[in-house]
Amino acid sequence: MQIHLDALINKGLELAMREKCYSCMRPKSSCLCKYCSPIDTKTKFVILMHPMEYKKVKNGTGFITNLQLQNSEIIVDIDFTNNLRVNNLIQKYDTYVLYPGKDAINLNSKMESTRLSDNRLFFIIDATWPCAKKMMKLSKNLQKLPTVSFDNKNPSKFTIKQQPHKLCLSTIESVEKVLEAFNDSGVEEVESSSFLNPFNKLIEYQLECIERDDNKNYRPYLRKNIIKKDKYKVNPERTIFFDEENFV
Repeated sequence: MQIHLDALINKGLELAMREKCYSCMRPKSSCLCKYCSPIDTKTKFVILMHPMEYKKVKNGTGFITNLQLQNSEIIVDIDFTNNLRVNNLIQKYDTYVLYPGKDAINLNSKMESTRLSDNRLFFIIDATWPCAKKMMKLSKNLQKLPTVSFDNKNPSKFTIKQQPHKLCLSTIESVEKVLEAFNDSGVEEVESSSFLNPFNKLIEYQLECIERDDNKNYRPYLRKNIIKKDKYKVNPERTIFFDEENFV
């Protein structure tokens, strides 16, 4: 009887882990919704998500970013040139793309940040750096938009994912930097201190899974020693994505 009862309990736990929360798109056993505290911004944020990122619903920070911002939405595509929703938004708002470039507006400069329109919309590209570059290269409508960037001196906290450079940030970390810059310049007045809470919990949960001896989803030799993601490219300089003379 005890063996039969244990089998039922284990089966119940297995089924519970398979159940999905359709808000954060994670298993209910590791749901992040209770750690989310959505904020309302004057700025509209649109997350342009690469299809490969859309498949990474468990670890993708684009979904968490969307949960944390009331005034936001996700659009999945690679080439947005003829994307009806994107083009409608470009017509309706004064739109910007968060992407580094030589002519990008520096959000940390109060003088430059005041150039932003009150009717502003920020496109946030949610993809790996190579995929983001391809998305910009294909999307002719995005190329015509002004770009914005920010100063960053802190390495990413996304310790479970390899970055091309230690100062490259995940989607949610990048948006948090934008919100901090907005608050400093008076463009926004939002409480962003808990913005990364679900992101931090995500990392915490993943590290716990790696260290669990009974977890069969990770290779045994990784459970005792968590590999630090600090092997970056030799040349950390980011290529400017658009140049009128030589588009790379």
